[in-house]
Amino acid sequence: MLDRTDRQIIALLQDNAHLTNQEIGQQINLSKTPVHERIKRLERDGYIDRYVAIVNRRKLGNLLTVYCQVSLDKQTRDTFAHFNEVVRQLQEVLECNLVSGSFDYLLKVIVRDMDHYNQFYQEKFSVIPGVLHISSFFVMDEVKNTTVVPV
Repeated sequence: MLDRTDRQIIALLQDNAHLTNQEIGQQINLSKTPVHERIKRLERDGYIDRYVAIVNRRKLGNLLTVYCQVSLDKQTRDTFAHFNEVVRQLQEVLECNLVSGSFDYLLKVIVRDMDHYNQFYQEKFSVIPGVLHISSFFVMDEVKNTTVVPV
C-alpha cells in the first residue's frame, strides 16, 4: 500500500527521473537514505516499472501520428496471439491495445510522413494475417501528451 510520501516520490520521479535522492528528500522533507529505501521498494514492488528518456519525435523526423482501429477476421485466441506477436515487432507502433466495441485493437503509430505511412500500411500492416479492416485517423494537432500517471 502506498502512503502519502510514496505518492510524492512517484510524482516527483515522473516529472524528473534525474532527481537525486537528496533532491527528492529536500522536496518532501526526508533524508536521502529513507528516500533511497522507499524508491528501491517501489521498484521491487512494481510501482516503478522502468526509467526512460522521452525523446522529441519531431526532432527525429517523425512528424505524423496515426491512430488505427483494427478489426480481425476472427476473434479467437490464436488470431489475437498472432496479431500481438507481429505488432510487437513493428517499431512504428508505439501503443497497441485490445479494446471492446466495434473493432478489436486501437494502435498509435508514428511515422515520418504520409508516404512512410502508406509504405508501412501496404508492406507491413495490412498484410498481417487475420487483419480484416483498418481505419486510420491522422492527428492534426497534439493537444496533450503526457506520461504522468495520476498518483
